[in-house]
Amino acid sequence: MRLLLDTHAFLWWLAGDERLPHRARTAVQESTNVVFISAASAWEVATKVRIGKLPEALQLAQDISSHIASQGFKELAVTIEHGQRAGLLPGSHKDPFDRMLIAQAQSENMVLVSNEEIFDQYGVVRLWT
Repeated sequence: MRLLLDTHAFLWWLAGDERLPHRARTAVQESTNVVFISAASAWEVATKVRIGKLPEALQLAQDISSHIASQGFKELAVTIEHGQRAGLLPGSHKDPFDRMLIAQAQSENMVLVSNEEIFDQYGVVRLWT
């Protein structure tokens, strides 16, 4: 299975945070699954560090590629198709990071690991509880 971690899922994975459910943690640990972190998550972490909403992630924001690699995860670049798809998604959900993750999960046929129930409205397969 190809998993795309939402930004909070990635942060909670790195921190060993209990808010990441057992089912999600098990899927990430499963050696047959390939886990991806989107460039949109790097953008989100860096943005939130810069504006003071995520000060504890300064080190992560400065070298997210190393953190991704240290976990055995893969980076997922943003493509033109992803951008088009994200921009054209219907509905009123305005978070640009979420819209990009939805578009990437759709386009790349990935399971999105996220607690965001609104993602279900976009037809992505979401793994959480």
